[in-house]
Amino acid sequence: MTRSVRYLLALLGRTVSGTARLVVAVLRREPAGPGSAFDRVPREWSRRLLAAARIEVGTRGLEHLEGLGPCVYAANHVSFVDIWALEVALPGSVRFVAKEALFRIPIFGTALRISGQIPIDRGDRAQAIDAFSHAAEALRAGRSAIVFPEGTRSRDGRLQPFKKGAFVLAIRTQQPLVPVYVAGTLGLMPKGWIVPRSGRVEVRIGPPIPTAGLGYDDREALLHCCDAAMRALASHVDGPPGPG
Repeated sequence: MTRSVRYLLALLGRTVSGTARLVVAVLRREPAGPGSAFDRVPREWSRRLLAAARIEVGTRGLEHLEGLGPCVYAANHVSFVDIWALEVALPGSVRFVAKEALFRIPIFGTALRISGQIPIDRGDRAQAIDAFSHAAEALRAGRSAIVFPEGTRSRDGRLQPFKKGAFVLAIRTQQPLVPVYVAGTLGLMPKGWIVPRSGRVEVRIGPPIPTAGLGYDDREALLHCCDAAMRALASHVDGPPGPG
């Protein structure tokens, strides 16, 4: 059996079994608090798929999160592998603000909704505002939100201009904004690929940026501060993450 076939079987199997476990958790009315099935299943799903694809994930900067609590993670986005890497690297209870199209994928989309991930349609302003309202509710419930401020995947790996939603969310909830840079995923699974290559990824976490006391008019300054922090993380390289 080839590595591609093993990966595709793992993807199908883990998606079906994970969705079933989430449905059972809903039927049993399991609380959605930290450590629940709504946290465990997505993390286990990501870990199993990374193993099937033979992708190793390293993490740098976890010390910045010690004692932090709920926050808004702002991460770059070049590949579907980013989601798996962030899910296994970031501690605590996290929810993604992800494009609405993913939620229309059979079975997988159901799992996303049941686990509390938040769909966003950036082409629909009212829906986008509603999505960030749900993200704010998640933060108030003790969960962190992961946002891709570029709004879409970068085709060449370079940071694209940021949308303001992530920064408005951090200011609105007065929660710290944490810049995160995922290195090495572009070469593993470029946009349009179905089966990833094996290799190594590094999740780099920067110091939290406080938002306490900031107002709506500070969103642009917060955006520029985060952009500078993520570019610094991108340039800090100790090794050659990417295809193995």
